[in-house]
Parts: sequence; C-alpha cells; structure tokens
Amino acid sequence: MASSDIQVKELEKRASGQAFELILGPPSKDAVPEFPLSPPKKKDLSLEEIQRKLEAAEERRKSHEAEVLKQLAEKREHEKEVLQKAIEENNNFSKMAEEKLTHKMEANKENREAQLAAKMERLREKEKHLEEVRKNKEGGKDSGDNESD
Repeated sequence: MASSDIQVKELEKRASGQAFELILGPPSKDAVPEFPLSPPKKKDLSLEEIQRKLEAAEERRKSHEAEVLKQLAEKREHEKEVLQKAIEENNNFSKMAEEKLTHKMEANKENREAQLAAKMERLREKEKHLEEVRKNKEGGKDSGDNESD
C-alpha cells in the first residue's frame, strides 16, 4: 500500500493524549497481497507415507505413555519412602516419649517412696520420744508419790 492511500484525521486532543482516525483508500488492482488467500497445495501422500506417519505417531504416543507411567511409578515409590520414613520417625518419637515417661514415673515413685520412708522415720522418732517422755513422766510420778506419802 502506498502512503497516498492513507488519510489521517485528528479527532480530538485531551490531556491524556490524542485520538486519530486512519482512513485507508481502496486497494489498487495491481497490488499483490502480502499473504496468500488459500493455503499452499500439499502434494498427495502415498499410502506407505501415511502408514509410516501413523506408526511414528503411535510410537511417540507409546513412548510418551511409558515415560508418564515411569514418572508415576517413581512418584509412588518416593511417596512410599516418605510415608515409611514418617512412620519410622513417629514410632521412634513414640518410643522415646514412652521411655521418657516411664523414667519420669519411676523417678517420681522412688521420690514418693523416699518421702514416705522419711515421714515414717520421723513418726517413729516422735513415738520413741513420746514413749521416753511417758516413761520419764511415769517414773517421776512413782517417785513423786512415794515421796509425798
């Protein structure tokens, strides 16, 4: 297209910019279009070529399918490994927590038994002291009664 076939008409000016209208002239008869209007003619393919292309496409499809299956198998294997590791870690954590709890309970039991033994010992000491005080008191009464008679 020649530049003489184009007319530029200014529509309006604004603060945001300008607007134009382009008016194209009618196409000339000797102008050659830049793109073909119909697709280029394909040569006729023979039956063997068509069969070869179909087989190649089938091979590509099978290859792609095998690749996808391989990736899925690898993904499943990875998921199994991750799951197995999570189960193992969970079991280890549970075992450690159980051992820790058992140790803590044993320590508490020993502490409680030690406290109970200490209380019993103090109680025996008090009873022994009380018994001595009674003996001393009775001994003092007997001698005090004899003196006053």
